[in-house]
Order: sequence, then C-alpha cells, then structure tokens
Amino acid sequence: MSLQIAIVGSGPAGCFMAELLSRKIDDCQIDIIERLPSLFGLVRAGVAPDHQGTKNVIRQFERTLEKQNIRVMANLTVGEDISYETLKQFYDLVIFATGASRDRALNIAGEALTGVYGSNHFVGWYNGHPESHQPPPELSGPSVAIIGHGNVALDIARLLAKTPEEKESTDICQSAMEAINQSKIRDIYLIGRGSPEQAKFTPPELAELKDLSNAIPLIENCDLPESPSADLEPREARAKQMNLDLFREFTENVTPDLSEKTRIHFLFNLSPLSIQGADGRVSCLNLKQTSSGESEKNLSVPVNTLISAIGYCSDPITGVPFDDSSGRLIHEAGLVEKGVYATGWCRRGPTGVIPTNRADALEISKRILNDLNDGRIPSGKPGRKAMDQFIKDHKLQVLSYADWKMIDNAEQSAAQGKKPREKFISTADMVNLVC
Repeated sequence: MSLQIAIVGSGPAGCFMAELLSRKIDDCQIDIIERLPSLFGLVRAGVAPDHQGTKNVIRQFERTLEKQNIRVMANLTVGEDISYETLKQFYDLVIFATGASRDRALNIAGEALTGVYGSNHFVGWYNGHPESHQPPPELSGPSVAIIGHGNVALDIARLLAKTPEEKESTDICQSAMEAINQSKIRDIYLIGRGSPEQAKFTPPELAELKDLSNAIPLIENCDLPESPSADLEPREARAKQMNLDLFREFTENVTPDLSEKTRIHFLFNLSPLSIQGADGRVSCLNLKQTSSGESEKNLSVPVNTLISAIGYCSDPITGVPFDDSSGRLIHEAGLVEKGVYATGWCRRGPTGVIPTNRADALEISKRILNDLNDGRIPSGKPGRKAMDQFIKDHKLQVLSYADWKMIDNAEQSAAQGKKPREKFISTADMVNLVC
C-alpha cells in the first residue's frame, strides 16, 4: 500500500520536499495542500517583481507538480477547512512547509496609525497577494521610512524609486503599479539599528541602487571603517567589504542640487522610539541613537508612510504545537510529533535564500527516511480516498494543479506591454475562473 503523504504549503520548502520524497520513497502518494488558489508561496508573493530571473525556479517546481504521484489541493486551509487532527487521521506522514508570513511588530507607540505597514503586507501588495489588498497600502506623501537593513528593505526602496519605464517588465500588479507611479515620493529613508558593517544587505542587491535612472543613494555624516572586523569568516568578510566600498561611493553622491531625483538615505545606528501622527495618520518617526560610546541622541524624521522590515514569524495553526516567542512550530530537529515534521521557515525562521530551503528539505527528508526505515512511521492510513470523501461531504471548492494552470494562463494572457503577467488580486476571482 502506498505511503500517504500530505505536505502543507506549496512554496519553495514544500515543493523541494515533494521533489525529494517522490524520488526517495518508491511507493508514495503526495498531496500538496495550499490555502490560496495560487501556488509557489514566497516565489510568487515575496520575491521582488523586478527579479524575474529568481522566479524562474517555478519551472523546476512545475516539473515536480506534474509527477504522477503528486497532487495539488489548493484553496484548502488546514486548521479551518480541515483540522490538524483529521489530517493526521488521513495521512501516514504530514509535513508542514507553511513559511513565515506574519510581520514582526515594532512594539512602539503609534504603530497602529494609518500609513504604518509591515513589509509582508507591503511586499504582498505590489506582488498581488490577495490578503494584502484588503485594504491596500496608501502612499500619501513625499517621504517614506523603511525600518530594517536587509534585502527586503532594499527591494521596497528600489521599487518605490524606479521610474514607470524601469518597472515595465516587472509583474507588479496593475493597481500597485499605478499607485507607485502616481505617488510623489522624493525621500526614502533606510533605517537600521546597527553600524554600516552590520547591515544585512547582499552586495549585488545593494549595487542595484547605483543603476536607478532617477534616484540616488546617499550617506551623510557617517564614519565608515576601511575594512570589516578581522574575526569574520572569509566569505562574510568579502561581502562586508563590498558593502563598505559601495557605502563609500554613496557618500560621494551628496551634491548641492538633488531636487530632481528621488533620494535614498541610509541611516545607521538608529532605533525606532515612537511614531507620531496627525488626524490618525503617521507624520513623524522618532529615533534614538544606538551606537556604543556616545550619549543618547534623538532624531525625528517627517514621514508620510512607514514600512517595518524587521522580520517575519509563522502563523499558528489550530492544534499544531507552536512557540509564540519564536514565531515557529515547536519541533525537535524537524520532528513535531510522531509522523509530523516541519521544514523551511516555519521550522528554522525566515533566514536564507530560496536554495536554502532545498538544503533544509534534504536534511528533513533524510530524517524522515531514517524514521521510515526504523518503523517509526507506520503506514496504512486511507490518504486520498478519505480526503476526497471529506471534500465531497463538506462541499469544499478545492482546486487542482490543472485549475492553477488555467489561472496561470489567464494571468499571462492578461499581461499588457512588457509585463510577464497580470496577477489576480482576488481569491474569489481565481476560484470563479475555474469553478
């Protein structure tokens, strides 16, 4: 009898795991359960829309999902449409690959003001994630502050600073494209609590700012070290050195007249203290100095939009062991409980790049295979037969991989100009297309 496997999540972690298990377990049936009608998680809704090359990994995932023993069950939410306990009753093996899609809070006064957004909400908005359009963010004035010194913050700054022509070949959804193009943004502040050496930017993404046609990166009144700390690993030291060299170039961009360009300001050693508002909307960000050896200094930055890019945590699922403090599933080396495992960001947190999830899946798949060989994962559960009956009995609108391909083709057909696709931004519209 085939081993019945459920993988919850169709992003990189889930697709990598499905590919590995389908090759390594001779007789298995794998159901990939996705809560949205659309597939591929972070690749679709998180990767910057001007990084189309990064999204090409979807082609690999498509080959995996087309395998005979793999089935997609989209528009199905574990914990709502079907309980965790029921899932365990149906499947011999359950693997959570649900990612981390909840923004970490700043936990400062004023965070609830209109115009303050988490980066997951903001990135999801321009990437066409349905939940980020209820309601969509607003860009109401000339000044935007982004808290965080990682690549997500860079992506947001870069896309806000690009001209309409520079965004022509992206897959930014049309409503977000129009809002960004019509905005009057002149100043973008990238604010980090660490020093220049501690910034988490990767050099290629940082260097992209130099190529913007109508924006300029700036660093003022900042002492930059000649080289990074001597105790770093060689690879990390090289990356830090490249960042420092780029930062030095940015210090040379300060000229008397920059009024015609969008200015991208890098601010270091500053931590958010509070957010002030006027008429219920953000108007000012108060910051405090964090560098050691200096007396505390406060700085206020007038802002019309504030985006926090300080990290993500996973959403809890009813019944699944969850650690609120870390924002991750509770597990021991990937094992949640007998027959249940976790992989990807819901296991280790939101770190690494897309290929990191393959390494994670490889590690967890080895543990699963060892547990199978040692008899710690008994087989014999009804799997697909029980799941299909459950869906029928509860009249659930579950979408197949073929349904997703219909949505995918419709998006590509709707694209205008150089855009690769025009994404649906409504779950109902996607479901109605195929049902």
